[in-house]
Amino acid sequence: MADMAEIIDIAADHGRAIARGCAVLADGEPVAIPTETVYGLAADATNSDAISRIYEVKGRPRFNPLIAHMSGMTMAERHAMFDPVSRRLADRFWPGPLTLVLPLAPTSGIHPLCTAGLDSVGIRVPMGFAGELIEAYGRPLAAPSANTSGKVSPTSAAHVDADLGSRIRLILDGGAAGVGVESTIIKVEGDQVRLLRPGGLAVEEIEALIGHPVVRQEVAGATIEAPGMLASHYAPEAGVRMNAATVDNGEILINFAGQRIGGADRAAATFDLSRSGSLREAAANLFAIMKAADRLPSTGIAFAPIPRDGLGEAINDRIARAAAPRPEAPRPDAPTLETKDAT
Repeated sequence: MADMAEIIDIAADHGRAIARGCAVLADGEPVAIPTETVYGLAADATNSDAISRIYEVKGRPRFNPLIAHMSGMTMAERHAMFDPVSRRLADRFWPGPLTLVLPLAPTSGIHPLCTAGLDSVGIRVPMGFAGELIEAYGRPLAAPSANTSGKVSPTSAAHVDADLGSRIRLILDGGAAGVGVESTIIKVEGDQVRLLRPGGLAVEEIEALIGHPVVRQEVAGATIEAPGMLASHYAPEAGVRMNAATVDNGEILINFAGQRIGGADRAAATFDLSRSGSLREAAANLFAIMKAADRLPSTGIAFAPIPRDGLGEAINDRIARAAAPRPEAPRPDAPTLETKDAT
């Protein structure tokens, strides 16, 4: 990693900005790109390592679902399934600052690390250069805001450089963001159109198109819907134990870095999130291994201890939520899309 990011002025050298952007993305590295909302930290939404790098660069990673940015409707329809109302909204407001939460298409190549293992995905078609870059690259880009988690979202290349310039290879400078706030996030549920996050598209414009009010979240007493907000979440059917020093008869062991765990020979099956001890690899493998373990007969799933630094914070957070007591009456609908740090 270079000491400071390369910065390319898109207006001065558009062709080079596209070529360098595609090259860095193809290397599995994130690129700071301008969108009309805020600057995004973009990476290949189909590449687990690339998505892991987003979390590493932003710090305090949490595995929240990320919006998948598309070049247009043709690409969007390869990755999500549109109901008639969502299609009308897309036809009217894309490209633009509107994100639609939709069922993930069975044939989509978007990695579960981008969707946080959910069966829904937030889709957006950005205006201008970002859409051109996605078209040239040929794959959707996951792109939360290009800032350290918890800081103010960046609306210029200078903002990104001051915050992340020493952590990324490339910043593409498109000038000041035109909208300056993140996209509006909408989900269509039957006859209702629900607002998950207000943003750069006025709700009144959406209501004018659909002909009825958008259902808004009440701040006080609101039902928790976004991933990562429930105490019990990301939970397989089997019971989960974390920081296991021993394995009970019939349990499945999910190890890390080949640790010596007591009673491992009694395990019904054994997986390893990363034999080399790479937290990035472990992060990318977590959801897939958890699902694979849950498909096997067992008396439960035991996770070996995992370091808590870097991506380990997020990994332990998700395991803790999977291990938390389950609610007596689980909600029938899966959570949708986390609204923080997304363009």
